[in-house]
Amino acid sequence: MFIDIVKISVKAGKGGNGAVSFCKDGFSTRKGPDGGNGGRGGSIIFVASSNLSTLSSFRNKKKFFAENGKDGTSKKCSGRKGEDLYIKVPCGTLIKNADDGKILCDMCENNMEFVCAKGGDGGAGNINFKSSVNRSPRFAKEGKPGEFFDLVLELKLIADVGLIGMPNAGKSTIISSVSNANSRIGNYPFTTLSPVLGVVDMFERSFVVADIPGLIEGASDGLGLGHEFLRHVQRCKILVHVVDVSSDDPIKDFLLINDELKKFDKKLLKVPMIVVANKTDVSSEENLHKFRKFAKKNKLKLFETSAISGKQSIIPLISEISKIISG
Repeated sequence: MFIDIVKISVKAGKGGNGAVSFCKDGFSTRKGPDGGNGGRGGSIIFVASSNLSTLSSFRNKKKFFAENGKDGTSKKCSGRKGEDLYIKVPCGTLIKNADDGKILCDMCENNMEFVCAKGGDGGAGNINFKSSVNRSPRFAKEGKPGEFFDLVLELKLIADVGLIGMPNAGKSTIISSVSNANSRIGNYPFTTLSPVLGVVDMFERSFVVADIPGLIEGASDGLGLGHEFLRHVQRCKILVHVVDVSSDDPIKDFLLINDELKKFDKKLLKVPMIVVANKTDVSSEENLHKFRKFAKKNKLKLFETSAISGKQSIIPLISEISKIISG
């Protein structure tokens, strides 16, 4: 199951208490204080992993606790530090404070670590309070509580290329024909219900392509699964806008999707875009001619493909993507 947003709670460990203890000689005569310090509580640490692509591991577990520090003991012995709790998340995960929505960390690199909640300090044992005026302190300090947070984890896929377009435009067929992705293919809207990542390895270069589920009018306002899908486009270096030129009005479809991108995040319009006129084998000549003219007028990089007819028509598109990514 693809899950890209979850709410969880994390709590770091409490520090151990300091000990109240006095050393004794062989005749049970009490000497000076020897109570040790409590150990520090364990921290909550997030780790980004490129081996994960979804937050599904959080589906059944929402609360995470690090180990408490151990209490100090006699003979000046400090308590053991609580074990840190490491939580793995996919690369591209935003860690947000659930209360105010503030981004605490963007886990964008593999093996990146973020100490989210720090363990509490251990309490001081009574040996720390011996002085010239109090040679036998009978008190110690308690350990401090660990930090506690309610968090929202939000995944934004990290891909070089984002395939966008209306439902049933042919994105899944394209990504499946040139990559290792297994995207469901069917001649009906919303075949793809969650983003799919694939790796394209051609022309001595590999790059990651994200098949973003079909957008609809109002997606920027959250209609359909607009917000859930659109955020995965924000990290892409290139957008490939796939248009079904066999539809009733391909130009209208293209403008509608671009308008939704603009409403969601104006920065998306500055991302390099390649336009793919797909399903040319079943399109009318009139539709294809109008769309070519529209693309030329608006200085759009246009590639014509028929993904269902085979891989050869897609190779020029992949070649152009490789050139853009290579700089």
